[in-house]
Amino acid sequence: MKIMAVCGAGLGSSFMMEMNIKKVLKKIDIQADVDHSDLGSVTKEAADVFVMGRDIAYSANLPEEKVIVINNIIDLNEVEEKIKAWFQS
Repeated sequence: MKIMAVCGAGLGSSFMMEMNIKKVLKKIDIQADVDHSDLGSVTKEAADVFVMGRDIAYSANLPEEKVIVINNIIDLNEVEEKIKAWFQS
């Protein structure tokens, strides 16, 4: 399982989301590789699921079922809620 945090430039916010995703996965005891990237470099084969802010999610050329849209990328509770929901679906 590979999870990719995505932002416009692939630097600050995607790295912060990567760290938050890792915290959440550890808390809910799920093993996955987590990385981060910029939107322009992402392909649908790069990961099993992509986590990104709503500001760029709708311009991503990725299958909808592979995208987790986060409204507030610094809200650890929201990240946890949406990651759990994705794994349960």
